[in-house]
Amino acid sequence: MLKIYNTLTNQKEVFKPIDPSKVGIYVCGMTVYDFCHMGHARVLVMFDVITRHLRRNFKDVKYIRNITDIDDKIISRAIENNEDIFSLTKRFIDAMHEDEIALGVISPDIEPKATDSIEQMINMIELLIKNRLAYQGKNGDVFYSVRKFKNYGKLSGKNLDDLESGARVDIESNKEDPLDFVLWKMAKPNEPKWPSPWGDGRPGWHIECSAMSTHFIDDHFDIHGGGMDLTFPHHENEIAQSEGATGCKFVNTWMHVGFVNINDEKMSKSLNNFFTIRDILGKYDGETLRYFLISSHYRSPLNFSSTNIDSAKSALKRLYTATRGLSDNVGINYVSNNNLDYEDRFNSALNDDFNTPIAISILFEIAKQINVERLNNLKKANALSQLLKKLANFLGILEYDADEYLKQGSELSENEILNKISKREQARLSKDFAMSDQVRDELLEFGIILEDTVDGTTWRRR
Repeated sequence: MLKIYNTLTNQKEVFKPIDPSKVGIYVCGMTVYDFCHMGHARVLVMFDVITRHLRRNFKDVKYIRNITDIDDKIISRAIENNEDIFSLTKRFIDAMHEDEIALGVISPDIEPKATDSIEQMINMIELLIKNRLAYQGKNGDVFYSVRKFKNYGKLSGKNLDDLESGARVDIESNKEDPLDFVLWKMAKPNEPKWPSPWGDGRPGWHIECSAMSTHFIDDHFDIHGGGMDLTFPHHENEIAQSEGATGCKFVNTWMHVGFVNINDEKMSKSLNNFFTIRDILGKYDGETLRYFLISSHYRSPLNFSSTNIDSAKSALKRLYTATRGLSDNVGINYVSNNNLDYEDRFNSALNDDFNTPIAISILFEIAKQINVERLNNLKKANALSQLLKKLANFLGILEYDADEYLKQGSELSENEILNKISKREQARLSKDFAMSDQVRDELLEFGIILEDTVDGTTWRRR
């Protein structure tokens, strides 16, 4: 029984799809004017884990994650770079996909771009005007009339009176009310533009996701997600737009991923603690970063520091080490038949609002038991290793060969390492133990650990 924390009701609820045969999930994607940062990484990875688990439990899951490829930030960056807007966005879309691959993120079923969905946005704005929830301002822009939607604030808990008191003093004279937000912006010189009933222009940000989610899934669907920073105003405005246009409930379950802090401070360019995914992948492998991102519950704040990610790196290596040298050719039913409940408890953890920290702790229980069984029952150790990899793969980790993973990351090439090992073996045969120790120490400086066995010397990364 899957339970999900619903931001709309502020409680965990048993998840019941609108249609038992299928699930629709929409996640707000990236605004592509720069490289993806650590906050984006957390959203990408967590909703990848969430979607993987949904697919294990429901026959048909449609996962949509959009791309915002037109907005004020994109236009400003293109002008700053003296670059064509569509060249800019293509470059960063390609970079985002490269980051996804590095993090082991499976592509969504559909990844619509805002610029390919203008028709759907215009249709929704026309419905809002028809329903008297939107109007054209004096400057030609089209605005949503917030006060005419009676349930505005139900997702974020915002009160209209409080919002009004906090509104800017320099009220835009083009609006009927300072709380109203833009749906369509009239064209400005040298900006991309599309024809509309209100004149050439481009969409506002909020209307994009309302139009794309209802078009690609349905007017009423199961799950909508994104970063916690999108709760207000973006998701609040989506509800107002979508329900105002269709007349039906927009989304049943709202999910929001917590913030990423850097050394206990909010990540911010102004604080000079802003890291892109690529910054981190220059120092750590993608699976280590993925492990770090799922090591905390998705709704909790995640504190990024070199100490914390180093701990994640060590933890992931312990899991890989547990499977090293064991076979995948032993039937996994051997474990099940011995009444081990690891898989049931792992599934229960993920069914409890996708509790990845508890799920990971169960992986370490299995790893510990593997180490015990290596000495007592090799068949059982092999079966447990297979189970460990099976469950870990549901989280998108332990997807590599253990030997290859543990060897990666040194500053020496594999040939250089093997040459040094050969030199050490020759020294040992010549009983030159001083030279043998010297080579071992040299390799250790590069983070390479040698292990002498009856079958010869093997190596792994520290």
